[in-house]
Amino acid sequence: MGGGTMTRHSIRFVLNDHEVELSDIAATTTLLDWLRLDRRLRGSKEGCAEGDCGACTVLIGRLKQTSSGDDELVYESVTACIRFVGSLDGCHVVTVEHLADAGGALHPVQQAMVAEHGSQCGFCTPGIVMSLYGLWMRRPEPSTAEIETALQGNLCRCTGYAPIIRAGKAISSYGPVAQDRLVAERRRNIDRLKALRDGARVEVGEGKNRIIVPGSVDDLAAVYAENPTATIVSGSTDVGLWVTKFMRDIGPLVFIGGLADLQGVSETPEAVTLGAGVSYTDAGPVLTRRFPALAGYWHRIGGEQVRNMGTVGGNIANGSPIGDTPPPFIVLGATIVLRKGATRRTVPLEDYFVAYGKQDRQPGEFVESVTVPALPEGDLFAVYKISKRRDEDISAAAGAFRLRLAADDTVAAVRIAFGGMAATPKRAKAVEAALLGKPWTQATVEAALPAFATDYKPITDMRASAEYRLLAAQNLLRRFHLETTGAGEALVREVAA
Repeated sequence: MGGGTMTRHSIRFVLNDHEVELSDIAATTTLLDWLRLDRRLRGSKEGCAEGDCGACTVLIGRLKQTSSGDDELVYESVTACIRFVGSLDGCHVVTVEHLADAGGALHPVQQAMVAEHGSQCGFCTPGIVMSLYGLWMRRPEPSTAEIETALQGNLCRCTGYAPIIRAGKAISSYGPVAQDRLVAERRRNIDRLKALRDGARVEVGEGKNRIIVPGSVDDLAAVYAENPTATIVSGSTDVGLWVTKFMRDIGPLVFIGGLADLQGVSETPEAVTLGAGVSYTDAGPVLTRRFPALAGYWHRIGGEQVRNMGTVGGNIANGSPIGDTPPPFIVLGATIVLRKGATRRTVPLEDYFVAYGKQDRQPGEFVESVTVPALPEGDLFAVYKISKRRDEDISAAAGAFRLRLAADDTVAAVRIAFGGMAATPKRAKAVEAALLGKPWTQATVEAALPAFATDYKPITDMRASAEYRLLAAQNLLRRFHLETTGAGEALVREVAA
């Protein structure tokens, strides 16, 4: 205990309609294993153990503060197979078993799935039901596009999507959302969660099996300075796989998902600043409004469950060469704040990535926030993702482009960055140099293409070959030129004619 912070030695949360208090739980115990093995709640299934198939989907309710300062209870779909129990302090966990009423009558979501023949083998059905349930509470009359987005993270191997979508549109015909248990009891559940929120630091277990849940960001700084070899866990969309797939020993674990001070989003005309704990879901509305080119790209980051869990700061902090956020943020000139104890320093994002698995982050130092400057008027910006599957897939390559033209249509400034092309997210400085000062023409672009081989030496792996990645990067520059000159529209019209 440090800095006068109160310490509690148990994790407290609500499971369906019962309060749970755990003082003996392994640091890397997943919510799915705990539900199935300890609580015998076996509706949630394990399909992939990597947050990809959605068969284990449950809802997590957490308190968020509105702009007026009131507490709002928000339920979001998450994948229980990579969510650690230690991250649940102060949350409401809702499983498929909670849907039917005490008499056994089906919930409107379940009734709709039965009536529209939305279940075939049934293995993935509980997860699909929970994803549709989360959507229905937000959108009682969802559009087809909203249903498809909610189901991005649910893979039905029986190819039953058409009836599932029909079921999603029919839910309200089987009961009004206002009568739903989670809606009708929202005030009660808010009060229950507020009663659990005592501001204490949570410490459970010892050594590698130690769980620490800091009580505040200042407490996090103290904890991490004292335990620099600990693993910080926010959304666990990456860290979860270190355990379930790679069997890594990553304890002790410091869970920061409940720190509201890391989840702030602030805007000025000059920039958007995101706390490191802001999820993709919460960051999306402001980023896509300020940078419209991000809209389509943002909805291709994982599925909805991954976007609900994963955080912008975590995506940056882990330093993965295929992280989705670094390429666009680098070309936009983003900076990050790194904190160790009470000391903070600001680093350009592109300088943070040093080498594969190595970042400019000292022991005990963590990413506290990221600031993305506004796009100057007249600058052209685009970002593209190449992946085997359009939705819910990891990038084979992701490229971001930013261009400013002079009055004579020569290239006054250009920034290009890629993920998946090198050991780190990286600028294409040789390509930029080949474009700078030249007319923004197809001939200039074609002349610059060989410089990609100077900037990048991509690898061949399961997602793409090195040759494919290099060609794709070149073609994305061609695409950016066509889109920014109107030549692409003219080409489409010519082909259509």
